[in-house]
Amino acid sequence: MKVGERGQVTIPKKLRERFGLGPQTEVEFRVERDSLVLEKKAKTLDLSKWKGRSRRSFEQLGYKSVDDFIDDVRGR
Repeated sequence: MKVGERGQVTIPKKLRERFGLGPQTEVEFRVERDSLVLEKKAKTLDLSKWKGRSRRSFEQLGYKSVDDFIDDVRGR
């Protein structure tokens, strides 16, 4: 395998399939000792759509906030 003129490399199909590297998959490069390592970038979860979803349930249980519930569960 060779690096092309513009610094591009084609990842063999078997490796792309094995590691789930499809179009638009984000990857990162890092140096480990004297090697260059390509790593699939970890996905981040967008939890903003879940904000406030359990407020009513916690209120029914008698808690003003999730923090109050957690404090109670932890015995604080």
